[in-house]
Order: sequence, then structure tokens, then C-alpha cells
Amino acid sequence: QVQLVESGGGLVQAGGSLNLSCVASGRTFSTYTMGWFRQTPGKEREFVAAIMWSGGRRYYADSVKGRFTGSRDNAKNTAYLLMNSLKPEDTAVYHCAAVQWKTPTTAPLYDYWGQGTQVTVSS
Repeated sequence: QVQLVESGGGLVQAGGSLNLSCVASGRTFSTYTMGWFRQTPGKEREFVAAIMWSGGRRYYADSVKGRFTGSRDNAKNTAYLLMNSLKPEDTAVYHCAAVQWKTPTTAPLYDYWGQGTQVTVSS
């Protein structure tokens, strides 16, 4: 069982930055791909980024490429999502997720989820 806790959300003006963190419990963090998804009311969870278990490969949604950067520190059991040049359309609840030994970009393929952190971007 893996427990995930996100932090770092908040209110920011358009063009600003936020750095989200996701701390995972357990001793096998380095075997899990960490994904970031976002969700707005009435919509399905949208893929944002995925960081492969080794950290060597990263995948991004087209809507965030060049603005968001995913990373991880396996020694700290923590994944990060650095969000730059934020836009009002980035407003959502951001969730981190984990799955072992795969690197999917769709929500149903992830096994563990955090509760989410709210990101609000004002215009």
C-alpha cells in the first residue's frame, strides 16, 4: 500500500509559478512511476505529467509542455511538479498518482492516488 500526500497548491496570478510536492509512504518509491493529473468540476481527470520510476523519462500533456517540469527525489520519496507561466485554464485540483513498473498516461492505470491540492490561477 502506498499513501500519497500533495502540497504546494494555492492562489497565483497568471504568469506566476507554483511547485507542487507529493510525498509517498513506503520503501519502494523508486519502483513507482509518479503521475500528475488535474481535475475541474464536472470533468474527468486530465493527464498532466508522468515521471518514470528511474526519473530518466518524463511525459507531458501538450497543454503544459515547456511550462511544467516533473521531477523526483527517490531518497526523499517525493515527486515534484514545477509549474511556470501559469494560465487561468490551469486552475484545477492537482493529484499525484503512483503505479509500479509502468508509465501510463491515463488515470485508470494508476493504482494509488493522493487527495489533491487546489491550484487557482487568477487573470
